[in-house]
Amino acid sequence: MPVVAAFAVPHPPIILPEIGRGEEKKIQKTIDAYRVAMRQADELRPETIVVLSPHTVLYADYFHISPGEEAYGDFAQFGVPQVHIQVKYDTEFVKELSSLCGKEKIPAGTFGEKNPQLDHATMIPLRFLSEFTALCPIVRIGLSGLSPQMHYHLGQCIAKTAEKLNRRVVMIASGDLSHKLKTDGPYGFAAEGPKFDGIVTDALGKGNFLRLLELDPDFCESAAECGLRSYWIMSGALDGKAVDSRLLSYEGPFGVGYGVVSFRVTGEDKARCFGAQLESDHRKSLEQRKDTEDPWVRLARLSLETYIKTGVNAAVPDGLPNVLTDKKAGAFVTLKKNGQLRGCIGTIRPVQGSLAEEILRNAISAGTRDPRFSPVKPEELPELVYSVDVLGEPEPIKSKDELDTKRYGVIVENGPRCGLLLPNLAGIDTPEEQISIAREKAGISPDEPVKMYRFEVVRHT
Repeated sequence: MPVVAAFAVPHPPIILPEIGRGEEKKIQKTIDAYRVAMRQADELRPETIVVLSPHTVLYADYFHISPGEEAYGDFAQFGVPQVHIQVKYDTEFVKELSSLCGKEKIPAGTFGEKNPQLDHATMIPLRFLSEFTALCPIVRIGLSGLSPQMHYHLGQCIAKTAEKLNRRVVMIASGDLSHKLKTDGPYGFAAEGPKFDGIVTDALGKGNFLRLLELDPDFCESAAECGLRSYWIMSGALDGKAVDSRLLSYEGPFGVGYGVVSFRVTGEDKARCFGAQLESDHRKSLEQRKDTEDPWVRLARLSLETYIKTGVNAAVPDGLPNVLTDKKAGAFVTLKKNGQLRGCIGTIRPVQGSLAEEILRNAISAGTRDPRFSPVKPEELPELVYSVDVLGEPEPIKSKDELDTKRYGVIVENGPRCGLLLPNLAGIDTPEEQISIAREKAGISPDEPVKMYRFEVVRHT
């Protein structure tokens, strides 16, 4: 049997009366919709429940599938240890899914478990489901920092595993929406928050999974979302299926968005193979971007591709604008892959004979010497998106009041230790955040004195 239904649900601990102690009534629409969704799940008589959780083990480049035969969890961290959940895992499903992921070159499996206890994003939907039925075996899967395509592909493998084992599977995509809906909320307000929730609830309600897969990563980060990657995997599990999608509720009185959406599989629909559409759109977008790159970005791409393919440093090509060959300046080269940072290295002040040489050198460093990442592989080169930031002369400042996160980058210095943060970065909205991150990069503690400088950049993309 295939995946017969899926449900996108939130996981606020306050929704449980033992924790909310009356506050849960402020999200009564969510509670009512949750019960509708879990009643529908019970009526489908699932043999396996696959739970996608943002709060179990999470790796940047690996999907963790919970191992073992059973698991226990409670809400002790929320003050109510007496509220607990005990489940059995579908070990056969886990074994088959892990094997299939290996064959499909998806980095997923049961290695690397740090805490076997169930997390609250898993327990809350199971708590609601247990109101209607005894829990069947489950499969718990964590998210990753990998691409939307990889999450979608994992979902396809989940569906294939269900078919191979002839399991009636219901999927629960656990995830809150934006955490930045209100100024008095726990995470503050960002304009992207309500906009994100509007886009996502509309897309989920209409079953428009392609819209979810193509959301801009910087926009999503600014919205401080939680559940998008769960929805990506869920979308893959419903690949090629006709679904009856219904937005059962949405609200956000505490400053965090809670949406409940049901997806009942009604048949086949080859027009809904969104993974293939995403790949096609992605290739076209990369080709269009390369066609419109300016000389600064084209130079960075030439440098890294030449070095990775041949091991030789590219020479400064003929025909560059004079500003590249005659001017000196510090420059940072940033690489992204599938919207995620893949490398960023630069120089605060010029160390080469020209800006062109600065870019050539720093592009290679960004791709091969950023300590946060492994060196770029040849097969990754077509997927990379480049940007080049040319730095203006740093000027000393006396306080954070002279900073503007959109306009100025910041440099902090304490003796030989120096940290830099570029301006206009997604998710960094205050000078305090800028300075804190720059200090951290330099290994300068918050109580140590620093000299500060600000600088402007010209960004080439």
